[in-house]
Amino acid sequence: MRWIAFDRMEKFMHEVFVAAGLPETDAAVVTDVLLESDRRGIDSHGVGRLKPFYIDRIRDGIIDPVTRIDILREGPTTAVLSANNGMGHVAGKYAMQMAIDKARELGLGMVAVRDSNHYGIAGYYTMMAAAQGMVGMTGTNARPSIAPTFGVENMLGTNPLTFAMPSDEEFPFVFDSATSIAQRGKVEVYNRLGKPLPAGWVIGADGQPRTDADGVLRDLLTGEAALAPLGGIGEELGGYKGYGYATVVEILSAALQGGAFLKALSGLSDGKKVPHHIGHFFLAIDIEAFTDLTSFKQTTGDILRELRASRKAPGQERIYTAGEKEHEAWLYRKDRGIPLPDALEKDISQLEDWYGLKL
Repeated sequence: MRWIAFDRMEKFMHEVFVAAGLPETDAAVVTDVLLESDRRGIDSHGVGRLKPFYIDRIRDGIIDPVTRIDILREGPTTAVLSANNGMGHVAGKYAMQMAIDKARELGLGMVAVRDSNHYGIAGYYTMMAAAQGMVGMTGTNARPSIAPTFGVENMLGTNPLTFAMPSDEEFPFVFDSATSIAQRGKVEVYNRLGKPLPAGWVIGADGQPRTDADGVLRDLLTGEAALAPLGGIGEELGGYKGYGYATVVEILSAALQGGAFLKALSGLSDGKKVPHHIGHFFLAIDIEAFTDLTSFKQTTGDILRELRASRKAPGQERIYTAGEKEHEAWLYRKDRGIPLPDALEKDISQLEDWYGLKL
């Protein structure tokens, strides 16, 4: 595995997106969202998805590289947008900024988006709000991956429900999590590394756990495998809670904006690839509408510090709060860059050949 400096990868990714048909400004947005994932050590959603999730789909004609955003409905604190099958990152940044602007004016802003595509790490958008002194929340549905509790058919997407809140520490509180016990991107990482999956992440059509990453990635598309919801298989460890949260995200990503849901998000029709028509929602809450921002940050920081200082389990050295590990990943990676395993090197090489570029 070699490491590539962030500035080199940024230049290369931007050039790839422009060569694939994105306008310069949109290419910059998408590149920044993907690199933010790698900066935070979330290798499942960064440059590893450049080719399979975006460039391949653009070349297959199922994502429009030019994102045209239409405002379908708008009120003082709300809006519904259509991304017209464009890049989810572009629509996501536009929508969250719109929610922030409305919140700055009236205390709260919420924007729903339909007919979009995968928008990268959800935390990117909530951190936009936190950086502007707000509480941020977002969620998105996705192609079917999760089986409902007591089921084996993949019906719900990994459907993250994500929050960010500013604090008086070096980094905000950022809880960015799928509502499955592990997301598809983690399975992709294990597959690239040639490692078996932990038992309990995936359930097969026979109701038994699956650990073969390569086979699971294929069978998630055919319905012969499904991710378990947060809490795991069955009710004993609270799997019904993850199932419930995933359903909340599905409703808020489809019903509010009149968008597609469940199996309609599969990206397949009669065995042919088609647009996914994913939906998102974004909420911004202006803290100053409730209390002094400095006081909020201090209280938030105090809560996080007290949690980390609480009594640790035997053999454990640290307790973490959400966003802390990602901040430490950035401190480690900022001078090293992005790790490229062999499988990702092959993707990069193919992109170089397609577009006459060099990393």
